[in-house]
Amino acid sequence: MSDFSEKIISDLKIRIERTTCIGSENCIKAAPKLFELDSERYCSFVEPVVETDKEKIIEACSVCPVNALYVFKEDGKQLVP
Repeated sequence: MSDFSEKIISDLKIRIERTTCIGSENCIKAAPKLFELDSERYCSFVEPVVETDKEKIIEACSVCPVNALYVFKEDGKQLVP
């Protein structure tokens, strides 16, 4: 499996850095329809991916205690962390 995973959701690019993730589950508590832990206890996207409110995505990614989640706008501007 790759060290990272990326998806475009609600016109935002979300990146999960698996090598940084500690499995705190904060993101899952904030957005359980978007994130889950995989078999190795790292954050991953729930499949199938569903459109999610942009504010909910930003909130869920912002609560990561180790900044393993990144959010970028369409123009490439980084919003989180």
